[in-house]
Formats: sequence, C-alpha cells, structure tokens
Amino acid sequence: MELLFAVLGGIICGAIAHVILPWHSTRGQLLGPAIGGITAAVLWEALTWAGWQYDATWIWVVALVGAGVVALVVEWLLGRNRTAKDTAFYEQVKARGA
Repeated sequence: MELLFAVLGGIICGAIAHVILPWHSTRGQLLGPAIGGITAAVLWEALTWAGWQYDATWIWVVALVGAGVVALVVEWLLGRNRTAKDTAFYEQVKARGA
C-alpha cells in the first residue's frame, strides 16, 4: 500500500516539475508525472530491498525528493535540447530558402 502512495507522490512531484519549468510546448504533459512516478517506484523498491522500513521518514524523503529532482533534471535537459535543435533546424531551413 505504501508503494502506491509513493508512486502517487512521485506523480505529483513530476507534475509540479512540469508546471514550474519553462518550455511547456516542447514536452508532453505526461512526461514529468511519468518520470516522477517511475523514479519514486524504483527508489522505493530499492530502499525497501536495502532494508529501510516502510514507516521511517527517510524512505519517504528520499523517494519523493529523488523523484522530484529526477523529473526536474530530465525535463530541463529535454526542454533545452529540444529548443536548441529546433533553432538549429529553423536556421538550416532559412539558409536553404534564401
């Protein structure tokens, strides 16, 4: 049951990451929540296999903060990369058309 709550928290962290970062139009709306949920699930399972208790505070902190950080980093990198590639493509098209 706790895994379900951890994944839901990761989805919320990923959704917040999508909202607070620029380049909304260069990414899908579900990318951040999906990355956050997957990261939270993987972290939660890895920490439980490592022997961390479900009712301990640190497992929640690591899983949710980790999910938020991973979602922020991935969305930041994808947004910057997409914008740079779009600009390069438009410059290439402009140079061919002139």
